[in-house]
This record gives sequence, C-alpha cells and structure tokens, in this order.
Amino acid sequence: MPKKLLNAYTLPTRVQERLTTWGRCIHSQRLRQRITAADLCGRMSISEATLRRMERGDAGAGAGAYLTALLILGVIDEASPVLATSLWSDSPHSRVKLSRQERRGEENNEYF
Repeated sequence: MPKKLLNAYTLPTRVQERLTTWGRCIHSQRLRQRITAADLCGRMSISEATLRRMERGDAGAGAGAYLTALLILGVIDEASPVLATSLWSDSPHSRVKLSRQERRGEENNEYF
C-alpha cells in the first residue's frame, strides 16, 4: 500500500473544509438519489472503503475521485465551478523572463 502523503493535519484549513464539504455533498446526494454505495463504487471503479473515506473528506482520496463522484451525481458545476480562462490560459505578456545566467546556460550549483 502506498504511503499516504496528505492528511488533515498537513492541509490548509480551507482545503480540508472543501474536501469535507465535497464528501458531505457526495454522501447526501447519493442517499437523496437512492444510489447504493456499491453501485456508485462500481460506476467509479473504486472500493467501498475509498468511498467511505471520500464521504468523510479524507485527503488521501484523489481529487479525481471526488470530482468523478460529483459528476456522476450531477452536481459538479455547483460543487466546483469552472475557473476563468484568464487564470490558466497562456498569455504572451505573462511569460517569465529567464535570467542572464539561465540564458547563457550556466548552472548554479549552489541552488540546492
């Protein structure tokens, strides 16, 4: 079993709150729509243990699993709105210029 990289103690509070909210949403929507845990797990190709962790807001479950569950339950747009294109689109004016040292190809051995 791989080592768990994230837990509630190392995450920023806002991130943990968002995961907990997503987990509660997944649980309540699953029950409201009368979808069994086994059925949702089958559609997502995850174990029931993973679903239980997600419904508790565990950071060890991948973001893709949370978003897939929200998509299957039909609430992804409310739970995770689309980011504005200005936040992720490449703009020629927002490129970072290389330093002279980087342009010449010199290595900075003291960096690490």
